[in-house]
Amino acid sequence: MNVLEYTLALLAAYLLGSISWGYLVGKLKRVDLRQAGSGSTGMTNVLRTLGPAFAVLVLVGDVSKGVVSVLVARALTGGAPLAEALAATLAVVGHNWPVFSGFRGGRGISTGVGGVTTLHPLSGLIAVSVFLVPVALTRYVSLGSVLAVVSAMVTVPLFAFLGEIPREHILYVAIGGPIIIWQHRGNIQRLLKGTERKLGQRAQLQENGPDASEGRR
Repeated sequence: MNVLEYTLALLAAYLLGSISWGYLVGKLKRVDLRQAGSGSTGMTNVLRTLGPAFAVLVLVGDVSKGVVSVLVARALTGGAPLAEALAATLAVVGHNWPVFSGFRGGRGISTGVGGVTTLHPLSGLIAVSVFLVPVALTRYVSLGSVLAVVSAMVTVPLFAFLGEIPREHILYVAIGGPIIIWQHRGNIQRLLKGTERKLGQRAQLQENGPDASEGRR
C-alpha cells in the first residue's frame, strides 16, 4: 500500500464531497438552504424550497461526487478495493459535514448512491429501484431513502461473499450506511408520528432558521 496515494485519494474524496451543490445553487437564488426548510443542502430540500429544475441540478452534482471520488481513488491507487471503499465513505462524510460550508450539509443519500453504483452497479440499481417504489406509493422521499440504504447494506455484502465484488467494499456500507440512516433519524421519527412532509409539499423559507416541522440535522 502506497501511503501517499491513499492519502491523496481519501483527501480528494472528502474535499469532493464537501462541494455543497445545494448551498451553491441556493446562493444563486439568494437563499441559504441551511436556514430554509429542513436546513439540509440536499436535493429534497432544494426541491421543496427552490423547485424541480434546481433539484435536478443538485441531484446530478451530488451523485457525481460519489462517482468521481471512487474513480479518483481507483486511478490513484491502481484500483485498490479498500481505497475505493474508503473514498466512497469519505465522499458521504464530506457531503454531510462539508468543510467549505461550515460542516452543515445534506444527509448523504445522493452521494451515497453515486458511490455504491460505482463500486457495484447492480447494487446501485437495486438501491435506486428500492428507493423509487416506496416514494411512488407513499410520496415519502425519506422512506425510500432509508430503504435504499438498507438494501445496499444487504446486497453489497451478499455479492461480496458470492465473489462478485471485493470484500473490502463491505466497509463502505458498514460505515456509510449507518451514517446516512443516522442523518435521517429526524425523518424516521416523523414517519412514525405521521408528520413527515410528502414529496411535492413546499417548505417555508425562513430567515431565522429551518422549518420547525423538519428539524435540524
